[in-house]
Amino acid sequence: MSIIEERMAEHKAVLEKTFSVIPQIEQASKIMCDAVSQRKKIVFFGNGGSAADAQHLAAELMGRFQKEREPYPALALTVDTSVLTAIGNDYGYDVVFARQVRGIGNEGDVAIGFSTSGSSKNVVAALAVAKKMGMKVIGFTGENSGKMAPFCDVCISVPATVTARIQEMHIMIGHILCEIVEQSLIENN
Repeated sequence: MSIIEERMAEHKAVLEKTFSVIPQIEQASKIMCDAVSQRKKIVFFGNGGSAADAQHLAAELMGRFQKEREPYPALALTVDTSVLTAIGNDYGYDVVFARQVRGIGNEGDVAIGFSTSGSSKNVVAALAVAKKMGMKVIGFTGENSGKMAPFCDVCISVPATVTARIQEMHIMIGHILCEIVEQSLIENN
C-alpha cells in the first residue's frame, strides 16, 4: 500500500469513529446558533494548524459559508501580530489568548478553542477565563481531551491521536457547524 492509500485509509477510519461525537456537534451547533441569533460574538483560537482552522472558521461566519446572508459576529484571536507579540512579550505566551478574551469577551459570547492535545497552555488558560466570564465554551481536541475538558460546555474530542487526522476532522466539523448556523439563522429570519 502506498503512503497515499495509507493516509486515505487512516482518514476514512478516523471519519468512521468520528460519528461517535455527533451529539457533541449537535450541542455545539445549538450554542452557536443561540449566540449568533442574539448577536453575541464567536471567538476562535488555537496554535499552528489550529490557528489556521480558527481563522478559516471565523472567515466562514463573518463572510459567508454557502448562502448569501448578513455577516455573523466572529473573529479569530490569532491574526493580530502586534497584539500577540505585545501580550507574549509583556505577559507571556501562555496568556496570549486569555488576555484577549478578557478584553473583548462578554457574557453569552462563545469561545471556541482548538488544541489537538487538549493541553495547549494558552488555549486552556483562555477557556478557563471564558468560562469564568460567563461565556459559552466549546473545545475541539483529539482523543485525549487533556486539561481543556473541565472548562468546556461542550468538548468535541475526535477519536484519534495523529495530529493531521485530528485537524482534518476539526475542519470538517467546523464546516458542518457553519452550515448548521447559516441554515438555521436564514430559516428563522
